[in-house]
Amino acid sequence: MTAEKDEAIEPERDAPEEPYVHRGRPKDPGARAIARENPFRRGLGILGPGLISGAADDDPSGIGTYAQAGAAFGFATLWLTVLTLPFMIAVQFLCARIALVSGRGLAGTIRRHFPRPLLYGAVVGLVVVNVITAGADIGAMAGAISLFAPILSPVLIVGITVALLILQVVARYDQIARVFKWLALTLLAYVVAAVLAHPDAAAVLRGSLLPTISLDPAYIAIVIAVLGTTINPYLFFWQAGAEVEDQMAKGRYRLWQRQGATDKELRYRAWDVGVGMFFSQFVAFFIIVATGATLHAAGKTHIGSAADAAQALTPLVGPAATLLFSIGIIGTGVLAVPVLTASSAYALSETFDWPYGLNASPARAPLFYGTIVLGMVAAMGFNFLGINPISALVLASVVSGLLTPPILVLLMLIANNRAIMGERTNGRVMNVMGWGMTAIMAIGAIALIVTTLVPH
Repeated sequence: MTAEKDEAIEPERDAPEEPYVHRGRPKDPGARAIARENPFRRGLGILGPGLISGAADDDPSGIGTYAQAGAAFGFATLWLTVLTLPFMIAVQFLCARIALVSGRGLAGTIRRHFPRPLLYGAVVGLVVVNVITAGADIGAMAGAISLFAPILSPVLIVGITVALLILQVVARYDQIARVFKWLALTLLAYVVAAVLAHPDAAAVLRGSLLPTISLDPAYIAIVIAVLGTTINPYLFFWQAGAEVEDQMAKGRYRLWQRQGATDKELRYRAWDVGVGMFFSQFVAFFIIVATGATLHAAGKTHIGSAADAAQALTPLVGPAATLLFSIGIIGTGVLAVPVLTASSAYALSETFDWPYGLNASPARAPLFYGTIVLGMVAAMGFNFLGINPISALVLASVVSGLLTPPILVLLMLIANNRAIMGERTNGRVMNVMGWGMTAIMAIGAIALIVTTLVPH
């Protein structure tokens, strides 16, 4: 949509479910310009929600999890980043395709086709996990900044919260998306940090290609934590919500204008999601390499947070690695916290039929922005409750781990429902990948319950 237009995404309860492209739909104003570019520039031009989802997946809490995996077990968990990549691509593309074809976000689609208790349970769990994770991310950003700036932690926490709120409330979706795509580049700092660590290439290759199987409860716990931070429900809701926002930015304000997707649109989104998810796992891989080659090798097998990992690198590799690690924490925090709060706002708005959208002004979508503000304030307040952030993240991981399998089941049922998807239902490959990821996460959830409840 044009920069001057102020439009909220309005609920359309009685709109027909016709998941095909209508002839009167506004054309994508940027499509011709992208088509004229050379292949490389064309590829950059179509990157959007998928790239942002991939970068947001490596939030400060995720960085802390990957750093802990490397510190505790060296390169033994690298194989997880390779194994989960194709499943991540399949699931995130599924979310994108559902939104592109139905014209709605996930919560709106679930609300229309499934019992309300399922929707309410999923959304409540999502909001709880997002608040805890956003709070931990804000705390991690403050910790990273404090390594170089002698500013009191409470001041940093409040300042970060206010700055991120201003970004979400004042900027429009297309402006936010451009900022986020540039912020994703900060994650490349971890690749440089890994190179500075001079890892054993043969050991890295073994850890990547040969799965390490162990019944050690600590190893099982870190495997589940890595899976939980990699396949996370908030990315499902963000991906779908961002797709609807992206359609609105092209002038497709009504549901019938957003419904349906051309082969080219789906092909472009598959490219976008594939690059985003590869980028996510590429960075996760090098975080594990960096801490495995340094902290684990030096016997520092336990760290409390991503900021702790950054600080611990100084005597081992030098201040450059610490700086790079901190840049990654701060950059991805600025990207991930708004994604967390926006995904909650998307889900709640669609659940209760509120006008919503980052393209709309607060006056047109007051409850949507009110949810974002309350989520940010709650996340900030989390840091002043005296709760151990690691314990809180464990709780968030438990809730997220239990939440992910049923949401994946709903995604698969939606993706195979012709009333919603028309001719764009899943093929055999997507069904194998989708149900395979559901099975992996269900096994992980069971293992999570066992390792959490059974003393060891």
